[in-house]
Amino acid sequence: MKQWLKNNKLSLIGTIVGAIAGYLYWQQIGCTSGTCMITSKPLNSTLYGAFMGFLVFGLFKRDNKKSSL
Repeated sequence: MKQWLKNNKLSLIGTIVGAIAGYLYWQQIGCTSGTCMITSKPLNSTLYGAFMGFLVFGLFKRDNKKSSL
């Protein structure tokens, strides 16, 4: 379990930061008419932000595999 957390620490941080950012986006900007698919509900906005945070922070993950050339 500790090894898994160590290997995926950056992705977990990105997911948490993205979820917070998504919720804050809904709270501060949001969609007042209710026609926006992502920002009309706090759950949608939070999940979308978490997914985007996971993807963006995943770009910075190092690959420690050594090639055998």
